[in-house]
This record gives sequence, structure tokens and C-alpha cells, in this order.
Amino acid sequence: MAKTLSQEAERLKELIDFDKRLYFLILVVIFLAIRYLTNILILEAIPDYENLEATGSFMIYHIFNTLNYLWTPLALLWKFTVISFLFWLGAFMIGYKVPYKELWKFALVAEFIFIFPELIRLLVYINPGSGVTFKEIDEFRAFSMLSLLGSENVSQQYHYALGTINIFEIFYGILWMYGFHMISRRSLGESSFVVLLSYFFPLVVWLSFYVMVYRG
Repeated sequence: MAKTLSQEAERLKELIDFDKRLYFLILVVIFLAIRYLTNILILEAIPDYENLEATGSFMIYHIFNTLNYLWTPLALLWKFTVISFLFWLGAFMIGYKVPYKELWKFALVAEFIFIFPELIRLLVYINPGSGVTFKEIDEFRAFSMLSLLGSENVSQQYHYALGTINIFEIFYGILWMYGFHMISRRSLGESSFVVLLSYFFPLVVWLSFYVMVYRG
């Protein structure tokens, strides 16, 4: 039986009552700006960067980054589609009927959580010391298992998985718990189970698969 909304979910509902199209545009601009500035830091950390740049040695790198910038809005839209489908499917599997459109819109809103790790990386290396390498900047993942253990102490095979396991994923899951509660009007306990089934379980499966098929 559906429950009444908690006060937190009521406040969340009021907070996300805004133009989602404008929000998406702002989200894309923020991601692009942070990634552009971070890429500049990565390049400048490469020894003899200016001379290499003058000779055109970074042409492929610039082409790749340009394609990545162009792909960013499409990648975000694809992510929202997949995440919302996983939540819809997980809810369906345990007998909850939830509107897919509302899940998609919440996936769009919840993505702001992942601005913070990229922003933190930019701020940490905005004035890097002479000993900082471009690889160190590229692989830095704030508040992750990788940063806790140290990338130099971990095999390259586990870098992506350990970098993905971070505190922002936990915040994302908590936000989705309230979001699903708000959309479905299920209890917080039921919503927590849906988050575990629909998001964290597929995430563990994907990371495990990545580690097993990784070829350095």
C-alpha cells in the first residue's frame, strides 16, 4: 500500500519544481566548462607541453576532446534513459507501478551530484606543483576507494572500479531513495530496496564485469 510523503520528500518535490529543459542546458554547460578547464590542467602537466603543442603533437588529443565535448549532452541523455529504465524495471519486478517519465526527469535532476567530484578535481589541481603528472590529474577521483588506497598502490585493472566506488555514489543513492519515495509514494524502506535492486546491484555487476574483462 502506498504511503503518504515524508516531509523530506515534500520539500524535495518543491525544490525540483522548475524548468527541466533550462536545467539540462545549465548542467551541460557546467560539465563542459569543468572538463575543458581540467583538460587544460592535464595538458600543462605534461613535460615540455608548450613545445609539443607548437609542433602539433597534441592534435589527436584535441580531436578526441572535441568529440567528447560534443558527446557530453548525448551521453547525459543516454545515462538518464538507462538509469530511469533500471528503476522502472526494478520497481516493476517487485510489483510497483511507477511512471517512467517521472523517473527520467528525476534522473536528470539527480545528476547534479556528479558535478562535485569533477569540480573538486579541478580545484585540487588548479595550481599543481611541479611534481604533479598529467596521469595523476586524469585518474584523480575524490573521496573514492582509489584515492584512499592510492592509485600507485593498485593495479591498473582496478582503477576504474575503485574510482567509481565513492561517497558521491552513496549520496546519489540516498537522493534516489527520496526521489523514488516521492514519485511512487512508497515508504522509505521500500524505496531503499528499489535503489539497491535497481542501481547498486547493476553497478556492482558492471564493475565486476569490467574488472574481469580488463586487458591492460
